[in-house]
Formats: sequence, C-alpha cells, structure tokens
Amino acid sequence: MGTLGIILIVIALLLSYAILHVSVYNKLQYFTTKLEHVEGLIDENLRAKYDLVIRAEDTIAQNLKSKKEYLKEYHDLKDQKISNFDLYRKLEEAENIILNLYNDHEELNENENLKEIMKELKQTDDVLMAGVTYYNKHTSTLNIYLRKFPTNIISKFHHAKIRPFFDGKNMLDNDFEDFKL
Repeated sequence: MGTLGIILIVIALLLSYAILHVSVYNKLQYFTTKLEHVEGLIDENLRAKYDLVIRAEDTIAQNLKSKKEYLKEYHDLKDQKISNFDLYRKLEEAENIILNLYNDHEELNENENLKEIMKELKQTDDVLMAGVTYYNKHTSTLNIYLRKFPTNIISKFHHAKIRPFFDGKNMLDNDFEDFKL
C-alpha cells in the first residue's frame, strides 16, 4: 500500500469522525433546545400561577373581611432566589391553602372571581405537570445519551453536562435518602 492509500485511509477516517461529530453535536443541540424551550414554558406558567395566587389572596381578603393574612409568606416568593422546583412547591402549598379556604367558607364558593381563579389554577397546573413530565423525560434521554460511547467523548469536547431533573435531584450522587427511579 502506497502513500496514496494511507492518505485515503486517513481522509476516510477523518471524514467519518467529522460526520459522527456533527451528528452527535446536532443531537445535543436538539435536546438542549427542547429542554430550554420547556424550561421557558415552566417558568412562564410558574409566574402565571404566582399571579393567580396573589389574585386569590386579594379576593379571599375582600370576601372574608378578616385581618388574617393567609398567604402573606407567599407574597414575596418572586423576589426570593429559589429554584423553579422550590417555587413550584411553595406555590403548591399556597394553592392548597386557597383550596382549603375555598372549601371551608361558603361565601368563597359563591364568589365568581375566585371560581375563575380556581379554574385558571387548574389549567395552569395541567400545563405545568405536562411541562415537568416532558422536561424530566427528555432530561433522562439526554443524560443517557451523554453517558454512551462515543457521544460521551464528543459531549465533553462541547462541555455538555448531565442535567438534573426538575426536582433537582442528582441520580448519580450518593444521597440515597432522596427518591430515585
């Protein structure tokens, strides 16, 4: 085999590597774009849910005519530096308080504004649940992809990292107290 044969083999190997590299890179970008899009949707719906909680707080205060502030601690959530998952949990707590008040007070059951808020909360929760499910499913797929050979080598080259699930739990850590699938 002459010099020309060796050059052709090297060119073929480099071309094969380039095709593999571009293919893996494109798939990484595809997953990243999908996850960033759904993160935006989750963030948008968390803000909408926060606004609904604040609206519900005002409606409840007007209708119950009590000085008790049932949702005062949730009013400052937007200004706190917490993760979307922690915000999600806090807003779930606030929604449970609203639901309990709604069920316990007849005058709240008759309020059309609060009925509309409860309906919008349900719709927002449905979108959030779908977004979280989608996010976790594609995060799992991406993380599996990042661990496989040869994509693990190429992903390191592009500084792609394993992503945490929406709940922030690391499936690879040594903390066995958190729930792992």
